[in-house]
Amino acid sequence: MNMNWRKWNRWIHRELGFLFFGMTIIYGISGIALNHSVARHWNPGFITKATSIQYPGTLQKEDVDRNTIEIILELSGEKENYKQYYFPDQDHLMIYLKGGHITVNLQTGKMQLTKIRNRPVFRELNYLHYNKPKKLWTWFSDLYALGLILIAISGLFLIKGKKGISGRGGVLTIIGVLIPLVLLIIYLWF
Repeated sequence: MNMNWRKWNRWIHRELGFLFFGMTIIYGISGIALNHSVARHWNPGFITKATSIQYPGTLQKEDVDRNTIEIILELSGEKENYKQYYFPDQDHLMIYLKGGHITVNLQTGKMQLTKIRNRPVFRELNYLHYNKPKKLWTWFSDLYALGLILIAISGLFLIKGKKGISGRGGVLTIIGVLIPLVLLIIYLWF
């Protein structure tokens, strides 16, 4: 009976591991990207490129009209991408473009053209990681989460003896549980 239980345990662990391999890669890669996006001011979903341009002179907010916008668009090479403009404050003009924007410092004439495009692969992985599709993806993600729990539990009992849960494996399991708990305590209370 004991042998039969271990056989089923190995089967569950192996089959779920194969079934959820792709999901683990998706969540692993996008998780690393999302973890580092805040710390490094890096957006895993988009690539941003900024270019500095100089307007010939300075501008006053009240003098900005469609002709001024046309000149700025001509200087930046973005005439065909124009959408709209507004003034976020007294000293700046913001021009929205398809795929970016231009920020103009009215006092200095310095312009910054920022172009934004989708980051290949990462954007799609993050789309799934954040559960943006909803619907059927939510159910599959929940099934994956349950599968991970079963893989973790079945993994505890794959090996018998001093390398298994009653020996070194048990020590590693305790360490693996304590690390997130200790870090949580440190982050919440210190």
